[in-house]
Amino acid sequence: MSFKILAINPGSTSTKIAIYEDTKEIYKKNIEHPSEEIAKYKSITDQYEMRYKQIMDFLNENNFNVKELTAVVGRGGPLPPVRSGAYRVNDAMVDRLKNRPIIEHASNLGAIIAKEIAESIGVEAFIYDSISVDELDDIARISGVADIERQSLTHCLNMRAAAIKTAGNIGKNYKECNFVVAHLGGGISLSAHKKGRMVDMVSDVEGPFSPERAGVLPTDKLVSMCYTNEQPIVKKKLRGNGGLVSYLNTNSALEVENRINNGDEYAKLVYEAMAYQIAKAIGELSVVLEGKIDKIILTGGIAYSKMLTDWIVKRVAFIAPVEILPGENELESLALGALRVLKGEEEAYEYDLN
Repeated sequence: MSFKILAINPGSTSTKIAIYEDTKEIYKKNIEHPSEEIAKYKSITDQYEMRYKQIMDFLNENNFNVKELTAVVGRGGPLPPVRSGAYRVNDAMVDRLKNRPIIEHASNLGAIIAKEIAESIGVEAFIYDSISVDELDDIARISGVADIERQSLTHCLNMRAAAIKTAGNIGKNYKECNFVVAHLGGGISLSAHKKGRMVDMVSDVEGPFSPERAGVLPTDKLVSMCYTNEQPIVKKKLRGNGGLVSYLNTNSALEVENRINNGDEYAKLVYEAMAYQIAKAIGELSVVLEGKIDKIILTGGIAYSKMLTDWIVKRVAFIAPVEILPGENELESLALGALRVLKGEEEAYEYDLN
């Protein structure tokens, strides 16, 4: 028996969807939402009907009968801390995402739309590896200031998918392995995986700078900046105008590489500094695993950059072998997660948090 799964990943200006038959992608669509269309809605949940209709229109245009679906899986939005893996989308989850969202985030719609489609045809809806997955060891929560607790906010979906795939590639089960995984994208985050749990991480505000984000900064100078600038200015310097944008006025790694290839030494210094900081963060998480690491994994969109990954590998290869799995692969990660549940390889949790 084959399984057909619809995966839904809502973003700020798009809704990405794909249909998988077992592990094979059979349909894929990136539905764009122009900024003037998004501007009509006061909140994320107000966009629900518009996005739902456009998904159904695409399926109808391709003569796909939704009754063929075995399950629907949506991107898991910000929730109170949850475990890794699959959760069934139930009324409690929808109520939280609709009426008491932790933050206004497009991914809140993933579960809501998935449940609507699934209920209409009598199948189950899931989320998989929500943004809010938190499996940190207690020792990893200590920040250095008693009223600030470290929270697990990472690119969990792609990082765990890369770890699970790498475990299979080396003939092991994910729960038997230790990995350090670095997600290299517009934001950069890293995580330490110990026998099936993501026990520590370096979030995109705690570690390397990235194309648009500043990463960790000297706290004394950051405090001074906060006292001499308005809060929105500082926030924008940290997220949006940080990283490569701050130094090189571009968030495009490809453009930076072109500058380097044309002899721009400053661009090379900054780009290599990003690789240097990523390598340092890998070293930091290697200590968490006491050096017992099956693989270091580089994933995310910028992992396509051989220039960057070569610099990283040069610095970390002494720790463990490096696996490079470029791309964000979010739709595939969602679909394959749901497939493992349908095949009985994983259990889905029941969401019961307030």
